[in-house]
Amino acid sequence: MFSFKSLSLFILLTTVFSPVNSHAEDADFISEGGRLYDKWWQEIGLKKPATTHPSYPSAGRQKGANTWRCKECHGWDYLGDKGAYASGSHFTGIRGISDSAGRSIDEVMAILKNKTHRYDEVMLDYGLLRLSAFVSSGQVDIRHYFRPDSNKVIGNILNGKKRYNQSCKECHGSQGLKRNFGSRNKPEYMGTLANKNPWEAMHKLRNGHPDAFVMGDPMPHMLGKINLQQQLDLLAYLQTLPPAK
Repeated sequence: MFSFKSLSLFILLTTVFSPVNSHAEDADFISEGGRLYDKWWQEIGLKKPATTHPSYPSAGRQKGANTWRCKECHGWDYLGDKGAYASGSHFTGIRGISDSAGRSIDEVMAILKNKTHRYDEVMLDYGLLRLSAFVSSGQVDIRHYFRPDSNKVIGNILNGKKRYNQSCKECHGSQGLKRNFGSRNKPEYMGTLANKNPWEAMHKLRNGHPDAFVMGDPMPHMLGKINLQQQLDLLAYLQTLPPAK
């Protein structure tokens, strides 16, 4: 369906010689799969889809390329219609991927290649292997780490601030206002995202942002570098940052 000319020979050779399960516990391998879950064409330099995914339900409100993003149907919390996407503009009625956590990479790849998902039509095994590893080993359920009746994360803010100053401050600034993820009219900063959509913030915190071929300065992942509690501490601190200038 789409052109693969933008993929290098290195990627093709890596696909051929990478054993399916050899990277199942590799943080770099899994986090790349997390970025593919976010926006696969941006992560590995493929052509952006021009059509709506053929399996996207008619009840959904999205169209075009966004319907090809895994997160669009299964959510940033991986819970689909049982999570944050149970209602609102991203509702599709599709279940999440949490049931696939722990499955073998081979099993997940078979699902990605079936007639519903069709990702083998747009992505080589290089990407499918990494995406499958993420689905199998990269998911985290943070539902029990929120304060009652709020989107505020339970974490040690002081520890999170120390981590932020060590790992995030240089690129995002002392107040998280150095990089605008939104537009001039609708700015979105670290504090905006962490409060509005803490599940997306956690996903990107753990896996990085899929911009390696776009911005040339990809956001590094925290998976395997700090543990879950430290990730939650960092997210709790991000929620204290101002939402806008």
